[in-house]
Amino acid sequence: MNSRHRLLLAAAALWAPGYAYASSPAAIDLPAGRLGDTIVALSRATGVSIRLSDAALWQRPVRAVHGHLTIERVLHRLLAGTTARAVPIGGDAWQISPAEPAVRPLPAIVHAAAVAQTEIVVSASKRGVRLADFPGTVSVFAGPLFGAAGPDGSDAIANRAASVTSTHLGNGRDKLFIRGVADSGLVGQSQATVGQYFGDLRLSYNAPDPDLKLYDIAAIEVLEGPQGTLYGAGSPGGIIRIVRNDPVPGHFEAAATLGASTVAHGAPGADGSAMLNLPIEDDTVALRLVGYASTDGGYIDDPTIGRKNANRVHTEGGRAVLRIDPGDGWSIRLGGVAQDIHGDDAQYADRDGPPLTRTSAIAQPYDDDYRMAEASIVKTWGDLRFTSANSYVHQAVDERYDATLPGGDPRLFIQDNHTALFTSENRLSHPMTHGISWVVGSSFLHNDARIMRAIGPVAQVSPAAGVVNRIDEGTLYGEVSLQPLRGLTLTGGARLTRSQLAGHALGRSIGLLPADFRGDLGAPTATTATDGPYVTVQDVDEIRQIQHSRSETKLLPSLSASVEPAPGMILFTRFQEGFRPGGLSIGNNLVRRFESDRVSTTEIGVRYDQPGQDAISIAASVAYTDWRDIQADFIDADGLPVTTNIGDGRIWSFDARMAWKPIPSLRLEGSVVVNNSRLTRPDVTQLRFFRLDATADTVQGQLPNVAELGGRVGVDYHHALSDSIDLSASGWARYIGKSRLGVGPVVGGKEGDYVDTGLSVRLAHGPYGMTLSATNLLDTVGNRFALGSPIDVSRSSEITPLQPRTIRIGFDAHF
Repeated sequence: MNSRHRLLLAAAALWAPGYAYASSPAAIDLPAGRLGDTIVALSRATGVSIRLSDAALWQRPVRAVHGHLTIERVLHRLLAGTTARAVPIGGDAWQISPAEPAVRPLPAIVHAAAVAQTEIVVSASKRGVRLADFPGTVSVFAGPLFGAAGPDGSDAIANRAASVTSTHLGNGRDKLFIRGVADSGLVGQSQATVGQYFGDLRLSYNAPDPDLKLYDIAAIEVLEGPQGTLYGAGSPGGIIRIVRNDPVPGHFEAAATLGASTVAHGAPGADGSAMLNLPIEDDTVALRLVGYASTDGGYIDDPTIGRKNANRVHTEGGRAVLRIDPGDGWSIRLGGVAQDIHGDDAQYADRDGPPLTRTSAIAQPYDDDYRMAEASIVKTWGDLRFTSANSYVHQAVDERYDATLPGGDPRLFIQDNHTALFTSENRLSHPMTHGISWVVGSSFLHNDARIMRAIGPVAQVSPAAGVVNRIDEGTLYGEVSLQPLRGLTLTGGARLTRSQLAGHALGRSIGLLPADFRGDLGAPTATTATDGPYVTVQDVDEIRQIQHSRSETKLLPSLSASVEPAPGMILFTRFQEGFRPGGLSIGNNLVRRFESDRVSTTEIGVRYDQPGQDAISIAASVAYTDWRDIQADFIDADGLPVTTNIGDGRIWSFDARMAWKPIPSLRLEGSVVVNNSRLTRPDVTQLRFFRLDATADTVQGQLPNVAELGGRVGVDYHHALSDSIDLSASGWARYIGKSRLGVGPVVGGKEGDYVDTGLSVRLAHGPYGMTLSATNLLDTVGNRFALGSPIDVSRSSEITPLQPRTIRIGFDAHF
């Protein structure tokens, strides 16, 4: 049976409350009325996520509340005299529930069906825009949905959002893509097409996805791109924003999980995680600590070197955040994140060999060590909010590949990708009041990326050409929304970015360099080459001195409009741009420049959702993306990854989502994504420099890693068996359509066309819970978007299979 027939494609990603900060006293002016309407007004004014556990509470009358109050005091006054109570659930989020005879702690893992619909505030808008007013395609997932089956990674996001896809080179060295804006499955010197954020802090710039574990988080927000106006370079496909749970002053909290797993045809695994929230000084200082460790059982055998289940992955990490609220609207966060990932071996298999088996001359381990430090400040004056987010990131990805040639002695290819990133963003925002909301800000970014390579016999590896890319980026941006008429919102904005790019070569390689590389060589001597004049470097030390610098100025405008023709329905249209800066890349053992690319997208869509009143929510959109001077990674004549501009392309995409609650305890959801992409004007000259057999016929066609069709269906169920026992269950199935690894005849092989599945059941008794979960229920092999060794990719002899059926039993506690 064709794999796409195994999945019923419908429409929508999971809908769940968002998150925003609101920890200090604020000016509150709430009129008397219905509780649901009042909560909406409070969320809009403060950015706080407030959930109603019972839809009947929506209509309950409440009295007016006025004054300069904290959220806790507002809710206390609002609910005085009613039978409802407000409970903090972390991350400045609250849940309003009917009063119970005995209140038990809220479990650390809350099932989606247990969370009733209420107003969503999209905190990624940087000014607390309601989802009902947001002119674009966005998915917001509640944090407790992640971690039920152990500390989740980025794959868990892709499993819930049909528009998100990922390569699968290995945890900590993948790329993420949104809605078909993808360059290739290879990891080269180009920046990712998706911006990843931890709250307001940028996780990386031109490094792989760090794959931070999603334990103890408040929400995940996925905004389809481009998002250039608010987020700048590196967001042409969109952004993924992880919102953590904030420290909670005056409240002790602890949680822990422990799990064991078994992989079919493979090795067992184990995981554990813990959280501790410590109040330090009354209601002003708190510390939140998170730690986790896991081992994923391997499932690839390599009989050549006598290794079974060779591709185990070990992860250890944690984070700490100190929150200080000195008063008068000030709030400070000081914290850090550390995570180490070690893969014992590569996770690809031979296409024509026995299942889940590979023949390699040597092991191919890798490491991803990630560190981030942050200092953030928030100050509020009534409706005005000032945010300063500052961070420093260091990420080191060290990889080893089998470079053995057919019939030759074992050879090793080493690639070390080390990046250092400093970012500082300062902004002033105003939520929607009296028909206007706005945000203005500035940011500075410095990124230093070094790629160092070596290749040769295992005992005599020699340095190969390497490269350093540095960028200093200064930005001014602003966006304003107006509501001239009831139900009509107009938004416009722009971002002005000045980038200073610099780079130089590393290593002791001799080669031809483009004539515009002057550096310290003086006037170049022109020679004839494939596509123009080049400089011949005669001294092996001269390549160390090859330098290049240039400046770029980009203006990224955005325009959008939304209208509410009926309660709960919004029609929207938007235009926005994004870009990625250029840099230096290594190809054919040479250092060459690649240029910036630019993406512009026009989108129209519709959403229908009435929180607390209707059982159905629907969203759909159509988008056209024009992509100029596409940066992409492919294989050069030496069989190594290289980055260059491959030409212009376009993408048509359709995204539809639907969720239905036939009964309060059951939620059904589905989504479908259709992409039609094409490289409309290939730059054959650039490609021919690296692959002399490249022609328009061999490269023109579908863009790499853009699946033609994708979809997801899911079910969530929650039922209270008694006053102290809860049962929850969720299941999902996801279809990944056909795509190809990269551009050209060498990496143009087909991938995808498989179904992935998962199921989880949790039984909770008070603060304790037990979970039984399984993934890849059909034990599908498939071929995911990745490669094994770039040296072997030209032979098209590799596949990257799914992890076989994995069953986990876990225990959790929350106090």
